[in-house]
Amino acid sequence: MFDPKERLTFSISAGELERRWALAREVMREQKIDYLLMRGDEQFLGGYVKWFTDVPARDSYPFTVIFSRDEEMTLISVGSMPPGDPAPPPWAVRGVKKRLSAPYFPTAHYTHTYDAELAVSALKEKKDAVIGLVGNSFIPVNFHEYLIKHLPGARFVDMTEPIDHLKAIKSEEEIGMIQKTAALQDAALEHVRKTVQPGMRDADIYTEVISATVKQGSERQLILVGSAPRGVPAMFQHLPYQNRTIREGDQVSLLIEVNGPGGFYAEIARMFSIGHPSQELVDAVAYAVEAQTHSLNLMKPGANPKDILQANNEFLGKRGYKPELRLYAHGQGYDLVERPFFLKDETMTIRAGMNITVHPAAATDTLWCTVCDNYIIGPDGPGECLHKTPKEIIIVT
Repeated sequence: MFDPKERLTFSISAGELERRWALAREVMREQKIDYLLMRGDEQFLGGYVKWFTDVPARDSYPFTVIFSRDEEMTLISVGSMPPGDPAPPPWAVRGVKKRLSAPYFPTAHYTHTYDAELAVSALKEKKDAVIGLVGNSFIPVNFHEYLIKHLPGARFVDMTEPIDHLKAIKSEEEIGMIQKTAALQDAALEHVRKTVQPGMRDADIYTEVISATVKQGSERQLILVGSAPRGVPAMFQHLPYQNRTIREGDQVSLLIEVNGPGGFYAEIARMFSIGHPSQELVDAVAYAVEAQTHSLNLMKPGANPKDILQANNEFLGKRGYKPELRLYAHGQGYDLVERPFFLKDETMTIRAGMNITVHPAAATDTLWCTVCDNYIIGPDGPGECLHKTPKEIIIVT
């Protein structure tokens, strides 16, 4: 007999979902919130939708989740008009009372309120409801305006901050899944070590990583590869800029940002040398590792990420390397980039249970290199590195 659940690649446990829902409802009761509303359209930064439903939003097709304090959820997705069966199918969702859908797309401007209309139909069941918006950055202005206009008695509040704090602390089950993602990435990096050679394009490395990670159950992939001759910074490049052919003597940077089965992210980066590496690269990689350790030593529970960012830049400057102007460390979970951010405006402090990736770069006008790994914060600071690949240049002979 055919079981449609055979199609599922991986599901979080029912107990884990119930843990999340209980935490969210506790916050809602404390702040007198009737509904939480969130929207997402991509798995790279779709953590709110995934955290509440275990359903990934993908491919710019928006999902809206209405999470009730007192009953099961409403899930709105791109699909058919009634009486067609809404997506995702009932066997793929849990804790969902209503599945609603409509054929709405950002490329068809006249559909831009179809999902908002469905949201209003669910939210108006409770008169003068208090609605907490989660992830305002993901809610389009036309969607928001429609809610305001058609729910005149409702009160809207921003609930992003308290939900961010819940998502940032990982359970034992979640940590176990993150560890599997890190192992998957180690295996992919080892595969590249065995296959990379002069004559390949950067994009060929990209293809090898995609194949290696998808076969191990990865659900979403971002792979950055950049090669350059000595004297030219080999910075990460996205796929449209990966057509360069790798040559003998080149330096190659590789960042594997993929999730694992179930959708949790980690990331790893290492530098490759095609042939014997220059002393400049050897020194820079060693210092990037030292800078990573320096930052990790400061990541005690209660520490402020913006202070660690400043300490990292002071550390780099003492050796003549450029300061970090990008996001050099951050949390990860269902989002590829999750709070806390190591930026000057971050207000979330370091706490036990966070999954933190740290990737400082040693950069000059003629060289760029980095090392990137994940750590789970424990009661006294970071635990062991989740990745097992040695933090050294991978030399291809």
